[in-house]
Amino acid sequence: MSSRERILGRVRRALADVPQDDTPYEQAVSRDYLREHGERSIEQTVDLLAENLADYRAVVHRCTAAELAAVIGRLLAERGSKTVLVPSGLDEEWLAGTDAERVPDRAESTPHELDQVGSVVTGCAVAVAETGTIVLDGSPDQGRRRITLVPDHHICVVRVPDQVVSSVPQALERLDPARPLTWISGPSATSDIELDRVEGVHGPRTLEVVLVSGRASAEVSP
Repeated sequence: MSSRERILGRVRRALADVPQDDTPYEQAVSRDYLREHGERSIEQTVDLLAENLADYRAVVHRCTAAELAAVIGRLLAERGSKTVLVPSGLDEEWLAGTDAERVPDRAESTPHELDQVGSVVTGCAVAVAETGTIVLDGSPDQGRRRITLVPDHHICVVRVPDQVVSSVPQALERLDPARPLTWISGPSATSDIELDRVEGVHGPRTLEVVLVSGRASAEVSP
């Protein structure tokens, strides 16, 4: 008997005395929890996202769509990145402000090759204000999951307000659970070793988030 068969057997035995007309699971479990905490305007929601991202030690920038290429070019220059990893569906205009060599997202790229890349630039699927979380779902402007985990510097572009929601329940409504979802709350960090915070162990050491809207540019730093 396989492990699968043993587990399913235990489930069947546990459910043996449950009437066939018992309340379905979807109805038996209450789903009346809050969808968001408090009432906020769109501007307040975006401000909360920026605040929580910065609290997680991400570096947050705000700009207009017309300024985006210049901002990304400046961030790559300040980082000293000579190469930038590019998902297949990334808007090429986003990189118009940099001369860094484009490295395409390729299935055959090895972890060592990805580790040699200076930076990676991606879009996102949705951003959660209450938790300061960016969610990637592997769409063409985000690429494979590994390209945002191996390089040490990740620039993630969030379209405001279209991609910003207040809460996790609202984010889940927008996401396809069948896609490879990556939930990012700040740069990679762990405190498992003697309670000392170490960054960059299982993801990028530096996360920079660019909030793109039509408003005048301002900047929030951790």
